[in-house]
Amino acid sequence: MMAPPSQLAILTSSVERLIKEEASYHKELAQQEQRLERMIASDSTEENAEFQVKQERAAIEETKAVFPPLCERIEMATDKLADKLEAEEGSAPEAEVTKAKEFITKAKALKDTGNKKEKKEQEIIA
Repeated sequence: MMAPPSQLAILTSSVERLIKEEASYHKELAQQEQRLERMIASDSTEENAEFQVKQERAAIEETKAVFPPLCERIEMATDKLADKLEAEEGSAPEAEVTKAKEFITKAKALKDTGNKKEKKEQEIIA
């Protein structure tokens, strides 16, 4: 019988899952934006073309709305993981420590990237 995963491993996989979720939303957003661009470029005269464009714009806004709370969850999970890592660094298996550090680094890089995007969007708006 395998030993149950340690608290460090559980917290690490939680951060890993949230990072993957964030990446999939970015992919979805990019696809939605491309679809919208194609709709606008096709300059369709279909009766419901305007409605479809409006629907796609609404879907894009819904997807964008996912990011702030998701980033907050990533940050909270990363903080918990960092605290647990600090508490267990001397006693936890080396592989778990390495993986935890890797995902803390990835989460911080994500946050930095997000902050830069936000700044750029604010500059565009201003």
